[in-house]
Amino acid sequence: MNKINLHLIEYAISSLLRDKVKNIFIFTIMTILIFLLSSVLFISNSIKHELNQTVSQLPTLTIQKYKGGKVEDIELSRVDSILNIAGVKDVIPRVWGYYYFEYADVTFSIMGIDNYATQYNENLSKLVEDTTKTDILDNESMLVGKGVAKILEKNYYKEYFNFILSDGTIKKVYIGGVFNSNIELQSNDMILMSNDMVYEILEIYEDKATDVVVQISNPEEISTIIYKIRELYPDVRIISQEDFEVSYENIFNYKSGMFLVLFIISLVTFFMIVYDKASGLTSSQKQEVGVLKAIGWRVNDILVERFYESFIISFFAYSFGILFSFYFVYILDAPILRNIFEGYSELKTSFDLPFVLDFQTLALIFFITIPIYISSIIIPSWRIATLDTDEIIR
Repeated sequence: MNKINLHLIEYAISSLLRDKVKNIFIFTIMTILIFLLSSVLFISNSIKHELNQTVSQLPTLTIQKYKGGKVEDIELSRVDSILNIAGVKDVIPRVWGYYYFEYADVTFSIMGIDNYATQYNENLSKLVEDTTKTDILDNESMLVGKGVAKILEKNYYKEYFNFILSDGTIKKVYIGGVFNSNIELQSNDMILMSNDMVYEILEIYEDKATDVVVQISNPEEISTIIYKIRELYPDVRIISQEDFEVSYENIFNYKSGMFLVLFIISLVTFFMIVYDKASGLTSSQKQEVGVLKAIGWRVNDILVERFYESFIISFFAYSFGILFSFYFVYILDAPILRNIFEGYSELKTSFDLPFVLDFQTLALIFFITIPIYISSIIIPSWRIATLDTDEIIR
């Protein structure tokens, strides 16, 4: 009883081949639905992983100066006052901004780096350590993310790029290299250059910074330090790492709602197929069950044979659907579907979806497809097989 009956498997395969047009149609529909379901979940898992990685690299506190409801550059003189607050580990002024490249209709993020200053996250620290060895940033050169490099090359900027300043003059900056980061969501559209060049290109006064990053030794003191900073400078806005996390989650949840619609549509379509199969057997299938019982098949044999039939179709549909989904999402980068999350701008936040192998997702897709489909075949077969042979044949 515990052994696999190869004769029943052989009969199940021949039964599938006898009605191959119908079974190929069912197999194709199931494969497409599983492909769509798994692609939706794979993209969602990859982007959520990328968001979590990004949040983990964000500073503990970011301080911006506000005036008249608008963000203004903050004075560097405030750095020492904030650093003197008990519990503050370090204060790092940042010089950064956005540059609109009109010909490509994209916006680059420009970040200033001081080779001899402390960086606010580990990725930036490692990058600065590597570039210091080659003196790239000391020779009026810049490092660009992979997305920026593709846009510049597409517009024939392979060795340098001309920044147009507000007075119409051109600032020529050489492309020193392309940097890689394990967080593409943060670095894909980024340009790194020395602070002096960022001051010149973005026309920021050298006694000011775009914002100030605060590192805190004890996370339990964050609320107290925020209160002291606001008491010291009432015109500032303080954004914590938790605030960034909530903001990212809101964006993700909004976008994933669109994916949820696709998910529900796919499930409804699948369950319509299951309902149609579970509503009963065709007359020819009923006659086949009657004939099998007449020649000596037991109810258990019929159910096992039907199990093999449904398992072969559903398992291969599951396998092909998952494999196609892996290829579509992680090799082809999920064209069209990923635009629901990223939008349709020329320069997206991330080009390469990180590979995330989530066994829970694979198990979820397995248990909402294969067992349900098998049940839709087994249950009506059992209802017919338990009847008298002559009643079935009549």
